[in-house]
Amino acid sequence: MIDLATLPHTPGCYLFSDAGGTILYVGKAKDLRKRVTSYFQKRDHDQKTKNLVALIASVDLMVTHTETEALLLENNLIKKHQPKYNIDLKDAKRFAYIEITRETFPRIGIARQARREDASYFGPFVSATERDALLKVIKRIFLLRSCRKMPRRACLRYHLQSCSAPCIGAISETDYGLQVDRASALLHGKSRELLDQLRAEMAVYSVQQEFEKALILRNQIAAIERLAERQHVERPKESDQDVIAFTVAGDRVYLMVFSVERGLLSGKQEYSFDHHADFLEEFLVLYYADRTPPQELILSCAVGEGMAGYLSERKGRSVKVTVPKMGEKKKLVELVEKNIGHAFMKNEMKVKDLQASLCLVQSPSVIECFDISHLSGTSMVGSMVQFRNGEPDKKSYRRFKIRTVEGIDDVASVAEVVKRRYHRLINEDASFPDLIIIDGGRDQLSAARGALAGLGLSIPVIALAKRMEEVYLPGEILPLHLDDKGMALHFLQEIRDEAHRFAIAYNRLLRSRTMTEKTPPAASL
Repeated sequence: MIDLATLPHTPGCYLFSDAGGTILYVGKAKDLRKRVTSYFQKRDHDQKTKNLVALIASVDLMVTHTETEALLLENNLIKKHQPKYNIDLKDAKRFAYIEITRETFPRIGIARQARREDASYFGPFVSATERDALLKVIKRIFLLRSCRKMPRRACLRYHLQSCSAPCIGAISETDYGLQVDRASALLHGKSRELLDQLRAEMAVYSVQQEFEKALILRNQIAAIERLAERQHVERPKESDQDVIAFTVAGDRVYLMVFSVERGLLSGKQEYSFDHHADFLEEFLVLYYADRTPPQELILSCAVGEGMAGYLSERKGRSVKVTVPKMGEKKKLVELVEKNIGHAFMKNEMKVKDLQASLCLVQSPSVIECFDISHLSGTSMVGSMVQFRNGEPDKKSYRRFKIRTVEGIDDVASVAEVVKRRYHRLINEDASFPDLIIIDGGRDQLSAARGALAGLGLSIPVIALAKRMEEVYLPGEILPLHLDDKGMALHFLQEIRDEAHRFAIAYNRLLRSRTMTEKTPPAASL
């Protein structure tokens, strides 16, 4: 059974497989959960899609940074696996280069193949739409000509301010060459260096009060910033690479290998095993025992110097081992780490990381979180959501009308809903959660602890304040600041946001009922 609730709201590719493990279909999505869910919830599919859905037994995901990357990755995966239900895409050809010629006044355009020696090529682009949009913006930023033969008089593009008209001498060869160099730098992915250069020039023009030139540079900067997103999935390289990253949670290692063949991300492998000293080197030895190592191995941390020699011996030629600190290769490592987060984080990793971050004796397998919602002191409600083993357990959600509190008093409201919740569990002889989270600060935490103490209960309880994402712990004067990129804080935020959503939904329901009751009946004719 495919658990759709665990799918992430992120860009990426999804692979549908049948019961025998054969990949049936590869697709891309801006939001994986919404796209994959639509296959199983909609009823108005065409016959081909209905046949596909009937055969799906499992779904595999590859998370990407952006939708553009997902599209490129989709193309790579289709060409690799040639799934039965991708008939519209698997014969698609890889052509779409942006070409800049080497002339006195270089021309920019589109080339189907990178053949000419007197030109530079950028790409290939899988999406013609993406390529054309990029080409259009670069023309408008740098005003490069696109005509095959330079006319003797200015054309319409000059009057539309999308060409600098070297044909009529409106720009010097030196200035035009500078714009060509900047366009090439942008297409090479050197947007950061280019932006720094343009900002420095703009500052000089501003000081010199040449505001028209400064405005042109400002517009160029704004346009380049919108194009600053770089591809990490497809990179024109001749060498093969493996990118390996891992996360250690408790006594387990969660590791993933991305294979990059000639610059194209072609697949991934997931592994989980017990943690011990030198586990990474042992894994590499076992992994490449029956595989030929790539020309470059990109790792998230360093290994012994002998590893490169071992891999080179296995391949019969030099193998480069790289631990990037910045740049494109570092982004590839981060992409692997992001996929590890999706593959394993939804289960035990984030629970164990939360336990370690809060120094809890017992693993918080069952967590309950409370939130209070109101509108200007009216329709005061409380919500309680429960997460079990890292996932929402919606059948255990509860909502409360505030009964004993008048006006706006979140603190007293917290005390009321906590007392009512656990008084009922006592009466039902039910089990208690491993951790209680209160949406609020120190005062809300004290109210919850007081309610629990009044019931004779001792359950770990914390508060999470929205403003600075501070975690308040019992007995601690200063709040705890968790790593804002760590799994523990993200998990707490996920739980808190779900409690907030549930409370607001109930608040709106009560308000709508109140308004309906107050609306007078329509006058009869």
